[in-house]
Amino acid sequence: MTVRRSTIALSLLLAAALPGGVSAQVGIATAYRAAADSLIRGATADSFAYRRLGRLVDTFGSRLSGSASLEAAIDWVLQTMKADGLENVRGEPVMVPRWVRGAESAELVRPRRARLAMLGLGGSVGTAERGITAPVLVVGSLEELARRAAEAKGRIVLLDVPFTEYTATRHVRTDGPSAAARAGAVACLIRSVATFSMRNPHTGATLYDSTAARIPAAALSVEDAMMLHRLQDRGEPMVVTLRMGAHTLPDAPSRNVVAEIVGREKPDEVVVLGGHIDSWDVGQGAMDDGGGSVAAWEAVRLLKRLGLRPRRTVRVVLWTNEENGGRGAEAYAKAHAGELSRHVMAMESDNGVFNPRGYVLGGSDSAAAVIRQVAALMQPIGATGLERVDGSPAADTEPLAAAGVPAMELDVDGSRYFWYHHSDADMLDKLDPAELARCVAAMAVMAYVVADLP
Repeated sequence: MTVRRSTIALSLLLAAALPGGVSAQVGIATAYRAAADSLIRGATADSFAYRRLGRLVDTFGSRLSGSASLEAAIDWVLQTMKADGLENVRGEPVMVPRWVRGAESAELVRPRRARLAMLGLGGSVGTAERGITAPVLVVGSLEELARRAAEAKGRIVLLDVPFTEYTATRHVRTDGPSAAARAGAVACLIRSVATFSMRNPHTGATLYDSTAARIPAAALSVEDAMMLHRLQDRGEPMVVTLRMGAHTLPDAPSRNVVAEIVGREKPDEVVVLGGHIDSWDVGQGAMDDGGGSVAAWEAVRLLKRLGLRPRRTVRVVLWTNEENGGRGAEAYAKAHAGELSRHVMAMESDNGVFNPRGYVLGGSDSAAAVIRQVAALMQPIGATGLERVDGSPAADTEPLAAAGVPAMELDVDGSRYFWYHHSDADMLDKLDPAELARCVAAMAVMAYVVADLP
């Protein structure tokens, strides 16, 4: 078995940091309590991060990869980071996919005429200008679709699958359209991947299987999907007209945003923290992931403002194209391949900047021992928990975790996350300034202490 150098680095930091005979708990608490308290006070003293997030999302709106709004937002972030006094501020080039939604609608034609709340799925093909008008078959799972494949030919298939857990339910969105196409369907609708709905449909990426035809795919609101299911259960024949102007253009240039506080002793060793600057093309992308991006950015700005320059470099990265391709994460790992062995940790916030509870770690037992002691410093805001997972807990740190970098994600109260996820409801008002400030504190303390341990 190969032992990754960067994993060893993090696991050895704690032992190197502490004097002989002093426990890890006492050692870190003694060495870093003052700095941690200062960071917590600095982050929670005002609503600066919330105001900055408001400036980002109110000015530029949603930021889909390949869009003018994303590139304008990146320009503003880079300019503002330089004004903050951060070091080595730059945009690192990435080519990203460019999917355009176009005009779209779904209408119930039979048994009555009614507008259906829908959003096309990212990457979907469009319909002809006149749309597709066809009878509807509703199924409750991919397994039911397979059993009833003979009934699907020439129909619009609706997958009315309730939310259970995101990874499991997301497969309906990614795999459903190709499964429907293999059964002969002319289009596919899914019930939005959401835990709560006020008739706000939720988009997200779909994936086409090369063995099946590409058919138009869209999400209906939870309410509309359930209504169509009830109509079918009563024996009512249903017909829907689906119109979608979706299309894909050639890849476009974008950038990962990178800025640093260079380490005072070991500048070539790096702690990364960040979020993803792109979003879907609905709402403002405030929760997913403008908030995570600003929290990481503000954590580094806070170190600068308080004069806390750790031994290692702290690097904020705002990845591009997380939502519909992951090209930013791949490009970062490729561009920095020669230094990944000196990446001590990578942390992302991409679950909404709700009240922080602690951290999620993909790393060794030795790495967990370090993180658990650092998390104890977060007692003033209650963010002391540590959850363990295999691999990377966040999408943008996956290529880094694959290279052996211990990967982390901020653990937050996610009870409302899938109310707004990938929908028009993802607006600034869904976030709380005090909760965002505590997320800043949790990221700042973790990044600083890990970067500063001898």
